[in-house]
Amino acid sequence: MPIELRFLVYGMLGWSGEIIWTAIRKKVTGQAKDWLLMGDTSLWSFPLYGSIAFLFEPVHNWMRPQFILVRALVYLVGFWGIEYLGGWLIWKITRLKPWDYSKSPGGSLNGLIRWNFVLVWPLVGLLFEQVHDLLMRISL
Repeated sequence: MPIELRFLVYGMLGWSGEIIWTAIRKKVTGQAKDWLLMGDTSLWSFPLYGSIAFLFEPVHNWMRPQFILVRALVYLVGFWGIEYLGGWLIWKITRLKPWDYSKSPGGSLNGLIRWNFVLVWPLVGLLFEQVHDLLMRISL
C-alpha cells in the first residue's frame, strides 16, 4: 500500500478514535445527558495522525526487536512530542489552540499535552504497531 494511502488511513483512524474517545468521555463525565454520543475532533488533527505513516512506521520497524516497555516508552515520548509541536505550531499560526488541556485533572504542559495520557499514548502506539503490520500485509 503506498505511503500516501497509509497517510489517509492513519488520518481517518486518528479522527475516528478522537471522536469515539471524546463522545464516551462526555457521556461518562456527565457532560452529555443524551445517548447521541457526539464526539469532537479538529481538521488539524488529520495531518498529525496521517504523519504516523512517515514518522511512526520507520520507528516501529527500527524498534521491533526491543522489549515492549521500551517501545511503549518511545511511543509515549514520540506522541507527546508530535502532539505538543503540532499544537504549538497551529497555535502560533492561528492564534488558537486546536485543543486545550489546561483544565485537565492530571495537569498539562501549556495545555497542549495531558500528563494523564501517560498510559494512553503507549497503548495507542502498540495498537498502531498492529495496524502498521496489517497495512504492510495488505500491500503485498
